[in-house]
Amino acid sequence: MSSRLRRLIPMDSFVVAILAVVVLASFLPASGRGAEALEWATKLAIALLFFLYGARLSPAQAWAGLKNWKLHLAVVCFTFVLFPALGLCAGLLPEAVLPPELRPGFLYLTLTPSTVQSSIAFCVIAGGDVAAAVIAASLSSLLGVFLTPALVMLVFGAHDVAISWGSVLDVVTQLLVPFLVGQLARRWIADWVKERARQLKLVDQGSILLVVYSAFSLGVTEGVWRRVSMADLAVLSLDCIALLALVLGITTLAGRLLRLSYGERVVLLFCGSKKSLAAGLPIAGVLFGPDQLGLISLPLLLFHQIQLLVCTVIAGRLGKKHHAAQAAVSG
Repeated sequence: MSSRLRRLIPMDSFVVAILAVVVLASFLPASGRGAEALEWATKLAIALLFFLYGARLSPAQAWAGLKNWKLHLAVVCFTFVLFPALGLCAGLLPEAVLPPELRPGFLYLTLTPSTVQSSIAFCVIAGGDVAAAVIAASLSSLLGVFLTPALVMLVFGAHDVAISWGSVLDVVTQLLVPFLVGQLARRWIADWVKERARQLKLVDQGSILLVVYSAFSLGVTEGVWRRVSMADLAVLSLDCIALLALVLGITTLAGRLLRLSYGERVVLLFCGSKKSLAAGLPIAGVLFGPDQLGLISLPLLLFHQIQLLVCTVIAGRLGKKHHAAQAAVSG
């Protein structure tokens, strides 16, 4: 099972790469002209990333999959309604439970779309409805291009985080325009993109690594990380674990109340409870200023690692039970 998981979710090397980039930025942060070049490279990588998102996503497939509207509506509501509501409620917690300097980042974490690749992979391992998982995860990713920036504009007014009209223009030029151009170019490049999916994944991962290196470099040069103690990191980790546990519990209960099939409940569990580092970091890189990005991205980075570890265990256990039940019925 573990070898199968590693084959479906090539997460180990990428997680190591992220940690390596964090260490590199801590000791060799970009500065001066190097930082300026890095900023432009990151912007270009983000634009290319969303161009490829547009080229990969088939509108016809998405519309066809929406026939199971109850499941997909539930996933969207968990991702873009329940999660943000929990993020806003977290702002009411005492400072000892959620440090003030980490609250904007924790809130932003709750506004990001669901993951695509790992959500689908976990559904495969757990014996879920894979076709529904593909549509649910892709729909969440598509909506996230529009809804995450809109939600940030809506809810961040109460925080000391500057979101300017320049950020709105950046969203249009770096996210929406490349995405729409990718959609328009599908008829010519869709097959080419599909055939080179493995190679083009380097663009996905490379853009994220650039955003991480840029954010942590600036955090070092501006002294941002001196404001975050090890105690704060420990508290933030517990907050992320509590948030994930709460949403996993609610999605499990909702699947039963909605009388979904086993395969559909698995889709709701994994697609409705996870947050995307691949989409969240590039969007944050566009929306927030360089001096804010480090602390904004930290909760998402932590939550991402925690959700992978926890969901790996859950998917494995569900898969064993499901396959055992199928064997008993067929036997």
